[in-house]
Amino acid sequence: MEKIIRNFLEIKSPNELSEIVKPIDNANIQMVIPKDFQLNKFLYKQIGKKYHWTDRLYWSDQQWIKYVSQKDLYTYILKVNDDIAGFFELIYHKEKLESEIVYLGLLESFFGKKLGGYLLSEAIKISWTFNSNRLWVHTCSLDHENALKNYLARGMKIYNSEIIN
Repeated sequence: MEKIIRNFLEIKSPNELSEIVKPIDNANIQMVIPKDFQLNKFLYKQIGKKYHWTDRLYWSDQQWIKYVSQKDLYTYILKVNDDIAGFFELIYHKEKLESEIVYLGLLESFFGKKLGGYLLSEAIKISWTFNSNRLWVHTCSLDHENALKNYLARGMKIYNSEIIN
């Protein structure tokens, strides 16, 4: 069995961000208002199927609704023209004054357009609007081959690694 490496990364200051400016004029990021569990569910399944995102595959609609309805969970979508290109979920942990990127990804038809770096840059910038002292994320060797490189290139640093099976 292949060893899977999970890396935990963080960034502690907006000054550490190596930002990617918008690569395409017609790209924009917006918070999903009102919250829409069907959208989260769709993006999770469509983006995650290639990377073995499995923890939510068997969730009932009620579980999705409960998750998406959390008051400190925010979903943002990336649109190119009027087409959804990707998303990220951000949780603000108020008690710790930190934010977490739970999931972040692009639909495959939008690969190769520098949108992943832009999406992550915006997620990092948005996290500072929540009075966070730190933003963290984890990624693993099953994720897109450029995921870890993208996190590191944006200024995030690995603070822990583990091997999982």
